[in-house]
Amino acid sequence: MDASSLNDVLDRNTILTNLNANAKDDVIDALARRLREHGYIASVDAFVDAVHEREKEGATGIGNHVAIPHGRSETVNKNGVAIAVLDHEIEWESLDDTGAKVVVLFTVGASGDGANEHLRLLSLFARKMAKQEIIDALLKAGTIDEVIGCFAD
Repeated sequence: MDASSLNDVLDRNTILTNLNANAKDDVIDALARRLREHGYIASVDAFVDAVHEREKEGATGIGNHVAIPHGRSETVNKNGVAIAVLDHEIEWESLDDTGAKVVVLFTVGASGDGANEHLRLLSLFARKMAKQEIIDALLKAGTIDEVIGCFAD
């Protein structure tokens, strides 16, 4: 995938809204299952393990109730992103000590190309999420179209 804009990477099939989850593991598992269903990863368990390994390295909560975990793994078939807007805030280690209500989970291939593509994706999302109005809209998003609208170019 050569992502030149977020429109190229957003997949309606990997966006969940009003997700009822009580812990980080619930969210990661729900998103990984969705990624598996739509061909982004070959194994939910292997991918979830990779995400957990990355979580041990440091906080993936970037603040403002947003977390951006990722898993770099051989099980990744194609780089992509799954997004969950939760129905309530959950505990998540973050830079500003807020929990998470929006989780943007990236799949990262194990090859060098996968890592480079991940950095491009991260940059595209980071530019959008640096704007408070985008964060505010994401936190209120109740439909897939509203989530996509937050990231539209």
